Amino acid sequence: MKYFYLNFLLFTGFLCYAQEGTQYRIRTIAFYNLENLFDIENDSLTFDDDRTPEGRRHWTLERYEKKLSNLAKVISEIGSDVTGTSPDVIGICEVENIKVIKDLISQPVLLPKAYGIVHYDSPDERGIDVALLYKKAAFLPTASASHRLILQDDAGNRNYTRDQLVVSGLLDGTPMHFLVNHWPSRSGGQARSAPNRIAAAKLNKRIIDSVQRLHPDAKLIGMGDLNDDPIDDSLKKVLKTKGNGKATTEAFLFNPMEKLFKKGIGSLAYRDEWNLFDQLYFTSNLLSDHKGTFRYWKSGIFTAPYLLNGEGQYKGYPFRTYAGGNYAGGYSDHLPVYLYLIREEGE
Repeated sequence: MKYFYLNFLLFTGFLCYAQEGTQYRIRTIAFYNLENLFDIENDSLTFDDDRTPEGRRHWTLERYEKKLSNLAKVISEIGSDVTGTSPDVIGICEVENIKVIKDLISQPVLLPKAYGIVHYDSPDERGIDVALLYKKAAFLPTASASHRLILQDDAGNRNYTRDQLVVSGLLDGTPMHFLVNHWPSRSGGQARSAPNRIAAAKLNKRIIDSVQRLHPDAKLIGMGDLNDDPIDDSLKKVLKTKGNGKATTEAFLFNPMEKLFKKGIGSLAYRDEWNLFDQLYFTSNLLSDHKGTFRYWKSGIFTAPYLLNGEGQYKGYPFRTYAGGNYAGGYSDHLPVYLYLIREEGE
């Protein structure tokens, strides 16, 4: 375990001065949309035909292995400028199955980190799922569940989408709950598809309420590709997130990504506009400054230069695997997001 000596902490808009030599344990929590991490096998039960060697995308073993190597490099560096290591807990989405996740954490830069996996198969039509990775030395899962989102299209037919994953456990002995999401897309337009994300937010709220009924003091962090920005109704009206947070007796969900979004910062770009669909939000008790408990420090978007196109039509956009229908050999169309939790360790 690595310890860090901080002269001061910028904490939710306030300066908290620490005595010289005070030790803090720092844990990085992250989320990353891996953009279609498929294996090369054809699954007859899902629409993955494009992601095969014979398919439209010519998804070969060589390209698959390069994608794994690229993503592993990114994950290994998220938060490392502060902690010197990769995230302790990371939610991921757009993974086809447990095999691709195992292949990912077996990459040379990640294998020594000893990541564990919590994953359930979702009924999504393309076969993509969400999952949680965790360092076994930092987090001990004690319970998990996959919650189904039931949607229908205009004709009343079932619209199959991703489940929402909740994982409870101990982060360095502190009870924590993580909720991993990949909400319905904006296919068909933002306004027309908005009810699907409202439904996803309502399911999210029910899950959070259920956790809090069982554990009134629950420290919960939600994360995911929500396909909505921090100011959209699914966040502000359903989850009732707040973008300005400070320690208070009032219970609420704090969304640090709202402030970033209002500054024009995003995690994906489309038609010369940035969106911040990839978000982390958490219960307000993680704002409390109590010795011996984890609290929120700061958050950000991981924007290593190699993750962005350096030239051409999409200069400055995330460097993705395919662009304009052509293989580009990049990383993802989304940038990872992260936050730091800190805990004072005593004398």
